[in-house]
Amino acid sequence: MDYWVALIGIAGLAVSSACMGASAVDINAGSYAQQTGEELYRGICQGCHMPDAQGAIGAGAYPALANNKRLIARAYPISVVINGQRAMPSFGADLSDEQIANVINYVRTHFGNHYKDAVTAASVKAARH
Repeated sequence: MDYWVALIGIAGLAVSSACMGASAVDINAGSYAQQTGEELYRGICQGCHMPDAQGAIGAGAYPALANNKRLIARAYPISVVINGQRAMPSFGADLSDEQIANVINYVRTHFGNHYKDAVTAASVKAARH
């Protein structure tokens, strides 16, 4: 019995150690099927930034997106989503221009954010170059 408990414990540690070093892009390699901003937020972003966009502190620090003044300038979230920043992985290679615009517009108009000047797919495309 002790042998199996120890074996399961070691296997669990190995899996968690492997995942800790992997980014969200590594774990979810490939393109994302979600298209709307809400679908993308729920499928990708809320795992770190939380369902209410309040962020979290634990194994890492995940900033709140709710009531976030940094979202005023459209270029800032475009750059962060495309290129990543600190612990946040880059999603530029995995999301289309339209998907990036959709998720940024969703965050910028929800969670206490009221930035109505929409990000366009064209502005995301221009930021890639």
